[in-house]
Amino acid sequence: MPVAASAIYFLNLRGDVLINRLYRDDVRDAHYANKRTGYMPCSANRRLFIPLHEDYNANVACAFKFVVEAVALFKSYFGGAFDEDAIRNNFVLIYELLDEIMDFGYPQNLSPEILKLYITQEGVRSPFSSKPSDKPVPNATLQVTGAVGWRREGLMYKKNEVFLDIVESVNLLMSSKGSVLRCDVTGKILMKCFLSGMPDLKLGLNDKIGLEKEAQLKSRPAKSGKTIELDDVTFHQCVNLTRFNSEKTVSFVPPDGEFELMKYRITEGVNLPFRVLPTIKELGRTRMEINVKVKSVFGAKMFALGVVVKVPVPKQTAKTSFQTTSGKAKYNASIDSLVWKIRKFPGQTEATMSAEVELISTMGEKKSWNRPPIQMEFQVPMFTASGLRVRFLKVWEKSGYNTVEWVRYITRAGSYEIRC
Repeated sequence: MPVAASAIYFLNLRGDVLINRLYRDDVRDAHYANKRTGYMPCSANRRLFIPLHEDYNANVACAFKFVVEAVALFKSYFGGAFDEDAIRNNFVLIYELLDEIMDFGYPQNLSPEILKLYITQEGVRSPFSSKPSDKPVPNATLQVTGAVGWRREGLMYKKNEVFLDIVESVNLLMSSKGSVLRCDVTGKILMKCFLSGMPDLKLGLNDKIGLEKEAQLKSRPAKSGKTIELDDVTFHQCVNLTRFNSEKTVSFVPPDGEFELMKYRITEGVNLPFRVLPTIKELGRTRMEINVKVKSVFGAKMFALGVVVKVPVPKQTAKTSFQTTSGKAKYNASIDSLVWKIRKFPGQTEATMSAEVELISTMGEKKSWNRPPIQMEFQVPMFTASGLRVRFLKVWEKSGYNTVEWVRYITRAGSYEIRC
């Protein structure tokens, strides 16, 4: 069951009700005041709380999303400020907005761009708030009643371009014996569109389900090649979910400018960009020898940038000496680690760091050192750990103009740890 809120309240830190709106007749103000502590508040900022009253088992995630979007809407009307004074100075406008964004307890349109078309009253702004935008939005009827509320008509560009970035973060936890304990990839597709008119875009990826569905619709065998299985996929509101469910293709009318098209996660078939082989020897109570070998697994024509390897050492480290085949290394006492930095790491190569660590001798009984894992940071352009690739990006618009599409891949280190 979706959210069917009976009432919404705005409270200050003392719990006083600043303003409220009842959407159903199953709750009363006196009932709420007597049992105020029985509700879960959604924090709008450090001084305000917005609880939603619901007598049934509602969708909590949807309720939180509604409150977050409502706060963003109020801030757009009040010039970026949303506090107790803003509520008291704009209670008439708030009541008008509350009537529009929720109907009988069910969320409606919360887009500031659309609501400002027919609720033109300006709020009382703080002297520290940003200036309102005077940018007009044409064709209000289409914006309010049409399905494309995230894009206005009449956009014109001399050069029509689309920029698509696939950004992935690879997470790894490897044991000291070299076995993978945990490995996954979280990714997102970012787009920046400068297109005239109302274009319709179609994006094709090398995901397994999409390729099988395409082959089924065209009555031909699926093309050979690497395919991947996407997990936990979430889309921007512009994506046509009906067409995605039926054809498994990402079709959408894009917003103008930059936006996040989709997010995904992959747990199988992850291509690790680096392998780390550490060797740590404790020589007595005052010396250690550390050898770390890093191998790049990606293609020879690629390279990684900003590679950082952090090797933990005991807190009683007194002196260190290094030998590296590439990059520079130093001891960072603030994080108790040897930090090895390589500005540019080519593919299909390896680099080695050898270090001798001298420790401060202690009179007490030596405590066993719990070795924290080695951490790694990197950025590999034109490489995806998941193997995700863009097969095609088609742009159609009734005027038939030509477009320039740019696609870029980049893989970064998330939580990349190797136990030693």
